[in-house]
Amino acid sequence: MPPQNTITILVDADACPVKEEIFKVAFRLKIGVILVTNSYFRIPNHPLIAIQVVNKEFDAADDWIIQNCSTMSVVITSDILLAHRCIQNHVGSVMGPNGNTFTEQNIGNSIAIRAIMADLRAGIENTKGQTPFSKKDREKFLNTLDLELTKLKRLAIKVDNPGK
Repeated sequence: MPPQNTITILVDADACPVKEEIFKVAFRLKIGVILVTNSYFRIPNHPLIAIQVVNKEFDAADDWIIQNCSTMSVVITSDILLAHRCIQNHVGSVMGPNGNTFTEQNIGNSIAIRAIMADLRAGIENTKGQTPFSKKDREKFLNTLDLELTKLKRLAIKVDNPGK
């Protein structure tokens, strides 16, 4: 686990469609990435990239992320309930692979939409599911990740140099 004042990207990795994009940003900015997953998969052989395989219990990956995140973490997840837990835990930034950020201001709405969609799927409504992941989604993700990491780098500078 990285020190609390080190910027780290934590990825809810099992269904994350933007791993390659995360690696590119990590290499360019020299920021560590921890992929949290229920089963092992290949990752680049690089000192900035690590994999944390947790047991297959329900929410094991979410629990590991919550226990190991900090105000200097960017958490990437599609799981709205994990995003909510991260916000409650004062994580530096929480974002989805589509490039949308989760904040105290919008997480309630995201949870409500999730509940409505679950009700529709459980009922007689025929929902089409998520739209396919597009190049535009990947570009938005990369732009948002850069922005969120820049904010954390500025915060880290202020913490390390409080007089400046």
